[in-house]
Amino acid sequence: MAKVAFLGLGVMGAPMAGHLVKAGHEVTVYNRTTAKAEAWVAEHGGAFAKTPAEAVAGADFVMTCVGNDDDLRQVCTGPDGAFSGMKAGACLVDHTTVSAKVTEELYAAAKEAALGFVDAPVSGGQAGAENGVLSVMCGGDEADYAAAEPIMAAYSKICRRLGESGAGQLTKMCNQIAIAGLVQGLSEALHFCQKAGLDGEAVVDVISQGAAGSWQMANRHKTMLADEFDHGFAVDWMRKDLGICLSTGDEIGASLPVTALVDQFYKDVQKLGGQRWDTSSLIKRLT
Repeated sequence: MAKVAFLGLGVMGAPMAGHLVKAGHEVTVYNRTTAKAEAWVAEHGGAFAKTPAEAVAGADFVMTCVGNDDDLRQVCTGPDGAFSGMKAGACLVDHTTVSAKVTEELYAAAKEAALGFVDAPVSGGQAGAENGVLSVMCGGDEADYAAAEPIMAAYSKICRRLGESGAGQLTKMCNQIAIAGLVQGLSEALHFCQKAGLDGEAVVDVISQGAAGSWQMANRHKTMLADEFDHGFAVDWMRKDLGICLSTGDEIGASLPVTALVDQFYKDVQKLGGQRWDTSSLIKRLT
């Protein structure tokens, strides 16, 4: 068992850190809002710290799951950041979905400080985090990944190294690109179904067993048909992720026409007041 610090207790980070406690690790948490860290400790045990540097003192592994590039920089290299408090040889595992650029930057800073660094964004949503069955896509040095993989096993269904530093974030971009098109297609299918006067549940029961089946269809069709979107991965965060995908696509010469179109559809949803709605709310702009 290891001494682990977990920085960031949002809808994903809080349950992930909880699984580390259940696995028997010694866990110290940090959250920008201290009250949330205190509540987490009251529920799960472990300890909390008021700064990242304090939280990581003596830790073998440091997990981060924050909002965006700037948040990650702040928690790693800002005043009282994690890098200033980590012991030599410790490894930081970043579960935030960020740009490959900031990953390269922090990987270099970590190596200069004799620290390990693994980029390890996740997929599976809040339910996957709560149930401990996330897909974790990783980039970084083989030795760092090999050391960190048993720790990540506490909340993962599959965990794999895809290549050198940044490969995890690039794989997460592939994930978000694929999801964007799937959700739009599902939205249009359910919208068509309703307009045609068909029974949505019956239709999905049939088509989900064939080539049209997907995780989105299995897990989101009921709430989409019920016009319920107060759960899951927020539209604001999806637009952040798709922005990273589109920017990286421009850099590497990858054409992403459907992704660009769906990003604008999510902008329409934001204008409807759906910034915090689940990503399946794409159907709202059709109704």
